[in-house]
Amino acid sequence: MSVTLKSLRKAYGAAEVIKGVDLEITPGEFCVFVGPSGCGKSTLLRMIAGLEEITGGDLVIGGKRMNEVDAAHRGIAMVFQSYALYPHMTVRENMGFALKFAGDNPGTIAKKVDAAAATLGLTKLMDRKPKDLSGGQRQRVAIGRAIVRNPKVFLFDEPLSNLDAELRVHMRIEIARLHQELKTTIIYVTHDQVEAMTLADKIVVLRDGRVEQVGAPLTLYDDPDNIFVAGFIGSPKMNFLKARVQNGQLALVDLPGQTLPLTQSLPEGSEVTVGLRPDIFKRGGTAHLDLTIEIVEQLGAETYAYARAGADIDGQPLTIAVTEGRDLRPGQALKVTFDPARALLFGKDGQRLR
Repeated sequence: MSVTLKSLRKAYGAAEVIKGVDLEITPGEFCVFVGPSGCGKSTLLRMIAGLEEITGGDLVIGGKRMNEVDAAHRGIAMVFQSYALYPHMTVRENMGFALKFAGDNPGTIAKKVDAAAATLGLTKLMDRKPKDLSGGQRQRVAIGRAIVRNPKVFLFDEPLSNLDAELRVHMRIEIARLHQELKTTIIYVTHDQVEAMTLADKIVVLRDGRVEQVGAPLTLYDDPDNIFVAGFIGSPKMNFLKARVQNGQLALVDLPGQTLPLTQSLPEGSEVTVGLRPDIFKRGGTAHLDLTIEIVEQLGAETYAYARAGADIDGQPLTIAVTEGRDLRPGQALKVTFDPARALLFGKDGQRLR
């Protein structure tokens, strides 16, 4: 089912926290809201769920305006960060509670609960209580409780943040598989851009209650609209270097004495920020930087070298992804090459120069 936000606003008194969000989510789409803490992503999700009143604009679900519709009648099921399971109930009772409360007959409840349990691999755990389950199992129960309601839209509010790293990877795969099976519209909130990149059909990057950019994961990675999106999407994050257009080249302020080719027409003396993804250095090209390695991280299949040749934008070394880097050592000279066309340029206002 489609979800449309039209100039959606939320204010607490004089403080406006959602500042006119426009968004179209198509039926069956996996849409992820991502952004730093306090950007408004969870508030926006709660407005869609009916847990927060809408100050202005319209919320349309399946072609119907839902601003004043009670949460229970919006055709939505929500999975919370805290699981929110009843500790005194078994897995079966937790998963069927909403149906029982709605007055469904026991046979229908049992059938729906058993089907959801089979999908989520919970069949052998149905008589356990939450205290007897691992974090990942509890989260699957919370998801199962949502599935049995057969919602038209699933809402997930940072569902994996309480899990350890290994479980988060496992549950990401489970949620992706679930979406492929159910083909239901999913709106998912996370502060983890890796989750956003791996799960989403569409990512909505939020900052300070506004949408910075909307697009497919690789579109945001390859073609960000501004320096905020460029720095937020991608791990490790993009390197940023201050530069000035000088004699038809980019003179790097942060790497004194070094220049890069200028690949687009800009006025002499223009001040820009150059964005370089760590992975572009693995591909060779006509541009180069002469650096000195400070720290080396060996990750097995990949190596990250942190290197500098002066003070860069934040006093931090550049992050360089290296494919054959097992012999790299701190203090070693490192000359990296890349295609200058893959460098992204941003103006003084932070917007992309295209």
